[in-house]
Amino acid sequence: MFRILRVAVTGPESTGKSELAEALAKHFNTVWVPEYSREYLESIKRPYTYMDILAIARRQFEKEGEMIRQASKMIFCDTEFIVTKIWCDEKFGKCHPWILEMIDKVPYDLYLLCDTDLPWESDPLRENPDDRDRLLKRYKTELISRNLPYVLVSGNGSARIQLAIDMIMQHINPKI
Repeated sequence: MFRILRVAVTGPESTGKSELAEALAKHFNTVWVPEYSREYLESIKRPYTYMDILAIARRQFEKEGEMIRQASKMIFCDTEFIVTKIWCDEKFGKCHPWILEMIDKVPYDLYLLCDTDLPWESDPLRENPDDRDRLLKRYKTELISRNLPYVLVSGNGSARIQLAIDMIMQHINPKI
C-alpha cells in the first residue's frame, strides 16, 4: 500500500488557489479539497469570530480526510492550517493552540505558495486587497521558519498551472 502525497495550495487572498488546486487535480487525475471557509462564512449570516476560524480549520481537515480516500497518489488541498493561523493572527492577534499543533502534526509533502501577481478580484468575503504582498511575506516566513518544502507559483493562466506541475514533478516525483 502506498501513501497519498499531500500538496497544499496556500497564500494570500485572491491569488488563484482554488483554480490552481482544481486544475492540478484534473491534470494528475485525482481529487482536490475545496476551501471550506467560503461555504461556512456564507452560511452564518453574521460577522465571524475567533472560534469560527477554529471551526473552519477543523471542518477543512475533516473534509481532507474524507477526500483522501478518493485520491489517486496525490491530493490537492485548497488551504491548510497555515492559512488559518495567519488569518487568526491578522484578525484577532492570536491563534488557537489546536491550529498551531496541527501545523506541526500534519505537514504536507509540498506547499505551493501562490504569488500575488494575479489581479485582485473583489468579493464580499475578502478583506485584504492592499495587503497581499505583506501577507505573502508572512506566508514565506512561516514556511521557512518551520522548514517546510515550498515553491512560489507565479504567472497567469496555463503558465501558472504548468509551473506548478513542473515544481510538483521536480519536488515529489520520486515519491510517486
